[in-house]
Amino acid sequence: MIPSRTVIRTSAVLALGVALAACVSTAPPVKVPVDTTTPAQRLAAVDAAAGNDDKELAVQPLRDAGIEDLRVVALAKRQANDLAGAAEALNEALLISEGDPSILQERAEIALLQGDWARAETLARKAVDLGSKTGPLCRRHWATIEQSRLARGEKENAVSAHAQLEGCTVPAIKRY
Repeated sequence: MIPSRTVIRTSAVLALGVALAACVSTAPPVKVPVDTTTPAQRLAAVDAAAGNDDKELAVQPLRDAGIEDLRVVALAKRQANDLAGAAEALNEALLISEGDPSILQERAEIALLQGDWARAETLARKAVDLGSKTGPLCRRHWATIEQSRLARGEKENAVSAHAQLEGCTVPAIKRY
């Protein structure tokens, strides 16, 4: 029995399809860039952004002695790498003085060190709303927000936070 033309054509098309399928390669897997910045490096970026210009006026509020004691405890615990203890001490200070932007910022920085990016940003945003719009503390707030967003992969939002840093600096008064 002789095969019909239809069978021959179908076989040829099928063979060609199989040959072409063998030539197709799969695309290599897309590698998602991994951010290797550590929380400590993020805090160092916040410190660098704040700067320390002795020509700039930095106002520090008078504090209750109990709050100051809690801040000292938090600093000691942070230096001992007891971040949970430092966070607890600052949380207590915030219960006493919930509207203090510097305590909010210190707590935001502990959250940054703990890798709690959302909490760090939330606390820093609250500090921005309650605090001064100029000076080193203002720059710390915005740098914390920037680092929190970078850690979450929100580069475009981080750029907008970084732009706010410039607005926190007031040119020095020139004295003649």
